[in-house]
Amino acid sequence: MQTKRNRPRRRVELFDIVNGLILGLIAIACIYPFVYIVAVALSDGKAVLQNQVFLWPVDINFETFAYILTNERLGVVRALLNSILYTVVGTIVAVVLTYLTAYALSKKRLPGGRIVMLLFIITWIFDAGIVPAYIVNSGLGLTNNWLIMVLPLAISTFLLIVTKSFIEAIPDELEESASLDGANDLQILRQIYLPLSTPVVATISIFYAVQTWNSFLWPLIYLRDTALQPIQVVLYRLLLGSNDQALNFQQTVSNGFLVIPENIRAATMLFAIVPVLLFYPYAQRYFSKGILVGAVKG
Repeated sequence: MQTKRNRPRRRVELFDIVNGLILGLIAIACIYPFVYIVAVALSDGKAVLQNQVFLWPVDINFETFAYILTNERLGVVRALLNSILYTVVGTIVAVVLTYLTAYALSKKRLPGGRIVMLLFIITWIFDAGIVPAYIVNSGLGLTNNWLIMVLPLAISTFLLIVTKSFIEAIPDELEESASLDGANDLQILRQIYLPLSTPVVATISIFYAVQTWNSFLWPLIYLRDTALQPIQVVLYRLLLGSNDQALNFQQTVSNGFLVIPENIRAATMLFAIVPVLLFYPYAQRYFSKGILVGAVKG
């Protein structure tokens, strides 16, 4: 009898071990590319050419980063500043418009609210495509205009639904009590709904910030002026090659260290990745709560 009881426990333990090994292998497969990029960016170009770099940098140096930050022809610094501008402004505009729209649509007394919500859902399901969008945006004068990174991406229907569901989960009695005390809609929004909506605001801020920062297709199509392009487009030009003579370099020596294109590409990847990695942990504590509460009306 004792042996039969122990069998299920052993099976569970074995399953946990196998599951842990599989998850560990997946984690290694996800983390290794980032570790390798860091190692290449910090290694001497000679070691990279000789395939000596795997997990740890060889002849650690920061000459690649210094070369990127001081070489204006590459345009990495300018592109990085552009990405920061687009992300900050775009996230603020998107969060404000999304929250205000969700707040208005969450009120049953809004005339035509269901029709407006239906129109949002239709645009979400049926995407017109790149060509019609280009015709519309060109007609609005958004080609070679940095506002193309802000206005067309201002409201995501998915995040609008999440925010609307979150607001609808807030008890109506709070609003009724404030109305009896003489508060108007703006005061109710500012003093009641906004303080309670910190989790969903942080959540949609993460989504909008990552979406804008990683945006590649829109700036590639609309921002032909290199002075307006974000870091993702510059990284694309560095990785796949370009007709720009500033990017067609072979190698250089800086303070005794060899800097090669592989070093430049790896360092540029870090410039494109690290800001998101630094931003996410700050808002991560709100992420799960905002998604769960906003996705299911309580």
